[in-house]
Amino acid sequence: MQFLGKFVSDVGATMAAGGVVVGDRLGLYQALADKPQLPEELAGRTGTAPRYVEEWLRGQAAGGYVEYDTETGHYWLTEEQAYALTDPDGPVLGGFQLAIGALKAEPRITEAFRTGQGVGWHEHDADVFSGCERFFRFGYTANLVSGWLPALDGVEDGLRAGIRVADVGCGHGASTTLMARAFPASAYVGWDYHGASVERARQRAGAHGLGDRVQFRVGSAQTFDGGPYDLVTTFDALHDMGDPLGAARRVRGQLADDGTWMIVEPAAGASLSENLNPVGRAYYAFSAFLCVPNALSQEGGYALGAQAGEEPVRRLAAEAGFGRFRRVAQTPFNLVYEARP
Repeated sequence: MQFLGKFVSDVGATMAAGGVVVGDRLGLYQALADKPQLPEELAGRTGTAPRYVEEWLRGQAAGGYVEYDTETGHYWLTEEQAYALTDPDGPVLGGFQLAIGALKAEPRITEAFRTGQGVGWHEHDADVFSGCERFFRFGYTANLVSGWLPALDGVEDGLRAGIRVADVGCGHGASTTLMARAFPASAYVGWDYHGASVERARQRAGAHGLGDRVQFRVGSAQTFDGGPYDLVTTFDALHDMGDPLGAARRVRGQLADDGTWMIVEPAAGASLSENLNPVGRAYYAFSAFLCVPNALSQEGGYALGAQAGEEPVRRLAAEAGFGRFRRVAQTPFNLVYEARP
């Protein structure tokens, strides 16, 4: 019965992910945040159908995402719920969008389990790309400029004075634009093998007025060029690669003699038992649908997965010719390493 309860909870959570994405896309959370409302009021404010909104609100209340007053029939958001569910740049909405997008590939992932073949990142639904950026961007915004870059030896001073930076596996360019906006004296090139993501990154940079200092180019971690760079960064990307050693060697070859490679990876312990927790559960699930299939779709023979931990990254850096390696920062979702020649 205890396991049955877990099953019921997980089925509800799986379906609730769809409800959160619907609420985000229709602006239901934003419209509910300012005052308690009846279903028909919320529907009127958002241009949606009252009966659908009523059922959505009931499910949201049952899941603890919305509050309900049994006497008045009104629904509302607590301060904490509103903070998490109305911020378009927050990790909650992005995480659910990423999950919904990843699950759309279930038939192909199931077949890949049978054949051992890979499924490339570029083959996934567009919600994967946007949701991934939203999920990780919150952590980058909160920590990259204020904590992670200052933890690297001499890098912050260099960025202020003006250095060349390559952001490899940049996706939609969230990390690249954050650095460029904080340190305008430096020049940046974002690299990603996914052309649609590169185009989105270019649009983002243009909207921020960064076109003269930031470039985005199509290229893989094993082929990017334009060095020497004073700083190379990889954000939540190394473990997705079929040839992370080739990428590490390419970084070493494109890096200045006194340059720095900042490696940001998902938080993970050194053993499986250390990762048997809610964060590990989420990362292993995403890894089975996204990270491992992508790595297996590429040449190289690696499939580290999202919970690889520190030691495999340390070994890769050493094999690629980096003489110094250390962990410089960590959050509940990320570990940050510094590798230097």
